[in-house]
Amino acid sequence: MEFLKLSELNSLLAKTIKENFLSYYWIVAEISDLRVNQTSGHCYLELIEKNEKTGALFAKARANIWNSTFQVIKPYFKSATGQELVSGIKVLVKVGLELHILYGYSLTIYDIDPSYTLGDQERKRKEIIDQLEEEGVLNLNKELELAILPQRIAIISSSTAAGFEDFMAHLQENKEGLVFYTHLFPALMQGQQTEPSIIEALDKIYLHKDDFDLVVIIRGGGASTDLSAFDSYLLAANCAQFPLPIITGIGHQRDETVLDIVSYKRAKTPTAAADFLIGILLERLDDQTKLQNSIIGRIEALLTGHNSDLNNKSFKIQGGFSELLNKHSNNINTMAHQLIRASEHLLHNNKSKLEGVEKYIQMSSPEYILSKGYSITRIKGKAIFDVGELKKGDKIETTFKKGRVSSRVE
Repeated sequence: MEFLKLSELNSLLAKTIKENFLSYYWIVAEISDLRVNQTSGHCYLELIEKNEKTGALFAKARANIWNSTFQVIKPYFKSATGQELVSGIKVLVKVGLELHILYGYSLTIYDIDPSYTLGDQERKRKEIIDQLEEEGVLNLNKELELAILPQRIAIISSSTAAGFEDFMAHLQENKEGLVFYTHLFPALMQGQQTEPSIIEALDKIYLHKDDFDLVVIIRGGGASTDLSAFDSYLLAANCAQFPLPIITGIGHQRDETVLDIVSYKRAKTPTAAADFLIGILLERLDDQTKLQNSIIGRIEALLTGHNSDLNNKSFKIQGGFSELLNKHSNNINTMAHQLIRASEHLLHNNKSKLEGVEKYIQMSSPEYILSKGYSITRIKGKAIFDVGELKKGDKIETTFKKGRVSSRVE
């Protein structure tokens, strides 16, 4: 049986590659697991390709950038894109194929095209914006109403970020002496953990959403590709559908991320975000003062007008009352005389009746009857009207006009 040693097979493959493949190829791949050897200066990484729909790993190859090349590529890429070569970005690189007898298959990077990285990020941004628009959530946060006095602010930022310090200093030291209530929800604002870290902070704010008027996301300046985390679909979708208005201050004027596009208000810098809030509060307070003065003016005008009407009506009432008194004065006097005469006539008639009643009462009295020769017989104080009421032996008393006598029935 014929056989080959592993080294012979590898040498054969290396020779085949050298004879049948070009010296260089420009390929597109995503950087993964990038490491720099601090001693040699060589850069070791993996180039990967993912399924665009599922995100599953589709292809992978080891790669390296030798120190002499890395010292040229590194500053060149940063100068063009504004960021370091890091894991997670897509690149267009010039590579050569190598198969080392000991280390196996690998790619050696000789050059890089920074414009592809920038273009790929812009393409992704457009895809995300189109998807958000298609889902109907792109402008949801912009359609929210800002509180009349937006003073309660939830802040998402790194506690050590210069942008956060600038925002707080500008907000708290405003010349007008306006008061704001702030609470920091710390988050990572750079690197691969930016997206989940900010979403986690949003989730915490949501649990206390009734305690705040709005959310401010602050980062400050940075390279364009440094802001790639803010071009995330998941982060943008969370912010677009958040129930509180979101103000962003995560970059310079030249940088507009997807998060800026979906937010309620995009400020150029953290300081500009503070200026926006101060301006809103001043505007609302000014409107309130104008409204208050307008209400006071209208009330004073109404009171003045009603006072004038009351005076006019008072004069009219007084004049009408006097005229009415004068008009009916004679009638009142006539009625008074008639009332007096009627009262006198009624008193005269009633006097005659009273005299007749008095005479009748006098004639009906026992004294009057006795004076006419009549007598009253009583038994035990009770007047006797019928002789049948008496029986033999009863003691009776008889009253005359003058005097009384006692007797016994025989």
